[in-house]
Amino acid sequence: MTLQAESSSLLRSRLAAGTAFFVQGLLFISLTTRLPQVQAKWSLDELAVSGLLLMVVLLAGVGSVVAEVVAARSSSAVVVRLGLVVATVGFAVLLVAPAFGVFVAGLAAYGLALGLVDASSNMQAVTVEHLYRRPILPSFHAFWTAGGILGTVVTLATSGVELGPALLPLLVLPVAALAAPYVRRDRVSETAATVDVPWRRIALLGVAMVLFYMVDTAATTWGPVYLDGTLDAPTGLTALATLPYLVATLLARAVGDRLVDRHGAVWLLRISGVVAALSLAVIVFAPTWVIAVVGFTVLGGAVATIAPLSFSAAGAIAGGEDASSVGERIDKIDQVVARFNQFNYVGALLGAVLTGAVGSDNLRLGFAVPMVLILGIIPLATQFAIIRRRGVPAGSS
Repeated sequence: MTLQAESSSLLRSRLAAGTAFFVQGLLFISLTTRLPQVQAKWSLDELAVSGLLLMVVLLAGVGSVVAEVVAARSSSAVVVRLGLVVATVGFAVLLVAPAFGVFVAGLAAYGLALGLVDASSNMQAVTVEHLYRRPILPSFHAFWTAGGILGTVVTLATSGVELGPALLPLLVLPVAALAAPYVRRDRVSETAATVDVPWRRIALLGVAMVLFYMVDTAATTWGPVYLDGTLDAPTGLTALATLPYLVATLLARAVGDRLVDRHGAVWLLRISGVVAALSLAVIVFAPTWVIAVVGFTVLGGAVATIAPLSFSAAGAIAGGEDASSVGERIDKIDQVVARFNQFNYVGALLGAVLTGAVGSDNLRLGFAVPMVLILGIIPLATQFAIIRRRGVPAGSS
């Protein structure tokens, strides 16, 4: 009975963390797939959109730092709920904004919440993975992708609906997610624990994170704009740059745990780098929007496991197994993951801001940047040998 109760508790914690990922994906993709509407409503060009995205990314970085501080003094469960509240308020404001300044304020609040939820949901996921004692991070990121797919489907189904109060029902899910049973420590420290982060090892994993988010943000942020402005896709179908990408990502993440168990992370990431570069080449040189959608689809499957495996490896390096208690292990994981999450926003800067800036006259040039840089995943793959496969010693590839 005790083992059954423990297993049930772990499953609830896993589903709770997955819920936070799902909501994050839903809100983020609901926003990015409507960027053409945002541009039209506020008369913005690509450089102006890049400026707004820069603001969001910088504030998300601030949110990630705040997440580390708050989690150290309470728990990542508190940070998740705080982030969901701020995200709900910010998203509501940007939807109903009567003036551009109000829209920017709502977007700023959402940017801060993006960092809070990003960091804390990954803290939760890495903690649950340590409790399971096997790689399961890809399945958590699959929840994010599933939320993104729902957001894309809603955008496609409401393509004729203007950005406004009619979209407020989307916010029912983040409110409901506040009640999820997130993981807490088994004790609360009087003072925040100090963790020496092994940055020399983590930095290389961070570069892989940067490369993933560079590609992912470029695809999800600029994909619809690329189909709309460069390839003249039908207005109601521009979100198709995102939907097949996310479906392929979901499928790859759904089988990612088993692929790592069977072949190891090193093999999987080397394949990812090659296929991702080729699919981006298809996007860059696509003669029609249909060919570009094929490229986005393959790209989603190629890069899907890079981010979750990066968090897995960072969690392994954190040395949680040496902690004297579960609570101490969670303390260490929370702090390391919050700091590691900062690499997310460096990648987002490259993907959202640099892609838009380089591609301000022609987005083909913007997508050529990640096409070249993603090849860096291939030499970095060896750093992921630390991820333990079932029945294989840590460090074996």
